[in-house]
Amino acid sequence: MHAAAVSATDVLLRTGGHAVRMPDRQPPFVPGMDAAGIIDQLGPEVDGRLWVGQRVIAMVLFVGPHGGAYAEQVVVPAASVVPAPKDADFPAASTVLMNALTARLALDELSLSPGDTVAVTGAAGAVGGYAVELARSDGLSVIADAAERDVDLVRGFGADRVVERGPEVAAGIRALVPEGVRGVVDGSLQTAELLPALTDGGTLVELRGWSGPAERGIRVRPLMVTAGMEDTAKLDALRRQVDDGTLTLRVAEVLPAEEAATAHRLVEAGGLRGRVVLDFS
Repeated sequence: MHAAAVSATDVLLRTGGHAVRMPDRQPPFVPGMDAAGIIDQLGPEVDGRLWVGQRVIAMVLFVGPHGGAYAEQVVVPAASVVPAPKDADFPAASTVLMNALTARLALDELSLSPGDTVAVTGAAGAVGGYAVELARSDGLSVIADAAERDVDLVRGFGADRVVERGPEVAAGIRALVPEGVRGVVDGSLQTAELLPALTDGGTLVELRGWSGPAERGIRVRPLMVTAGMEDTAKLDALRRQVDDGTLTLRVAEVLPAEEAATAHRLVEAGGLRGRVVLDFS
């Protein structure tokens, strides 16, 4: 392990939010879902796609028997490992998979067609930013939210139109699309506040398990990134989209591994424009 990105999911584990998924686990609990490093050993059934000494990135299941990515060595299924982006250092490389995969799964759930309009909230954040970039790459028209200081950032990701972040974001979307949009990716975790932005029969993708209720035929789809952790093709496609410039890696701060507590405080404080990374090199 050379680098592990710190996320809100890690904070949720530390504060007990994932206890329901780990009823039989005993301490220590090791956070971390995003890893970057060098392959040290391969299992006997791993094919020639991976090799010892290769620079790679991986998704790590912290609820698994080996724990998460905050470690000097991790053991993961080969299916969760892909080559590192070619021009990224380890801290930057560690920031892509979990958030970009979440955004990819969210857009896939919406099943929109090129030319359709999608709304993305929390667009200045890690998942939201990737959702904007991937939506543009998919040929979608993107409405995104942003605070005043983040408007240029969000436009830089590829948002066609920007509405003011906050409790009135749904009204702002409706002002731009009076009939409502067909799909919303809720990166701001506003849940029911966003339902008025949707047209009848539209779809709202939720990242923290909220499943409704909703009226007017609106579908609410809770999303778990673990569903795609061993989808090697999807993971490698995201890595290639870093290489071709579709996806932008953003590092807010790199800290020594022993300063994990400080990293968690930074994430909890919010307002970051990029990921905090722990250096295990």
